[in-house]
Amino acid sequence: MPKAKKPTRSKLVKKLDVLFSKYVRLSNADKNGICICVTCNNQYHWKNIQAGHFMSRKHYSTRWDLKNVKPQCVGCNMFKSGEQYKYSIYLGSELANELYLQSNKIVKFSNDELQGMIDHYSTELKRLF
Repeated sequence: MPKAKKPTRSKLVKKLDVLFSKYVRLSNADKNGICICVTCNNQYHWKNIQAGHFMSRKHYSTRWDLKNVKPQCVGCNMFKSGEQYKYSIYLGSELANELYLQSNKIVKFSNDELQGMIDHYSTELKRLF
C-alpha cells in the first residue's frame, strides 16, 4: 500500500487559517453566537463576521497570534482596510506597539509546527461546541 502523501505547506497554512479564524470568532461570541466588531462595535453572528488582523497576515510571526486577531465586520476589515488606527485604540498603545515589533521578526514555521497548531485549534474548537 502506498504511503499517504504529506500535505503541502500551502495546504497546511490554508487549513490553519480556516480553523484559527473560526476559533477567533467562536471564542469571542456570546452564548447566542454574537460577536462585536472591535473597530465599529456593531454586533454580528459569528458566521457573519471575520477574524481581522491588526498586523497583516503577511507577517507570519503574528498571523496566528490571538492578541493580533479579533472579530471584525466585513466593512471594517475589507472595505476600510482593517481600520488599523481604531484597532490600535482597541488594543491600547502598549499591545499595539508590541505586535508591531513582533510582526517585524522573520519567522518560518515548520510543517510539523503548523500541524501542531492545526491539532491545537481543532481540539479547542471541539471544546467550544
